[in-house]
Amino acid sequence: MQSANTINNTISPKKLGKSFAGIFCLIAISILLFACENDIKGIPALRKKQVGVETGRDIESFYSVDAKVKARLTSPYMVQYMADSPYVEFPKSLHVDFYNDTMRIQTKMDAKYGKYYQYDNKVFLRDSVIVKNSITGDTLKTNELWWDKKKQTLFNDKPSHIFKKDGTQLFAKDGLEAAQDLTWYTFRKVSGPVSVPANGLPK
Repeated sequence: MQSANTINNTISPKKLGKSFAGIFCLIAISILLFACENDIKGIPALRKKQVGVETGRDIESFYSVDAKVKARLTSPYMVQYMADSPYVEFPKSLHVDFYNDTMRIQTKMDAKYGKYYQYDNKVFLRDSVIVKNSITGDTLKTNELWWDKKKQTLFNDKPSHIFKKDGTQLFAKDGLEAAQDLTWYTFRKVSGPVSVPANGLPK
């Protein structure tokens, strides 16, 4: 015969089932919350993996129009981002040679940083941008510049200087538009001495 204490401490099967059910619910909720937390934390990492990134060193790229090479780009380092709007960065400088119809280097362009927008077919240049026509000696210096590969033009809305071979210096306060070989250029605002060639002002 069981004592009174033993009877009071015995748990009925019905109560035992309820206890197990409660414990199971707590465990299930904990697992669910833990899983949700991990999923939320994992979303940025997942998105990061979806954006493909490729790097390259000692880059050499040619740009052609109608099967004729128009430009050659070189850079010590390149980073390509395959996002919705893919682009390529040149964070450690880039150099571009522009060729004329006889395949002679007519113009050279340098910058400490470049960014190529593939869909727009344009290159953004920044930091110590220099464009020099090797034939005429005209040199453009500015801190920011856009190169439109399709139109073969250069443009910006930043202060820019043109240094001519004869010593003339032109200052464009609010930017300019120019041919990529500097055979013509248009200033938004200009100051400084201006030399007038025999065939008239540049376009």
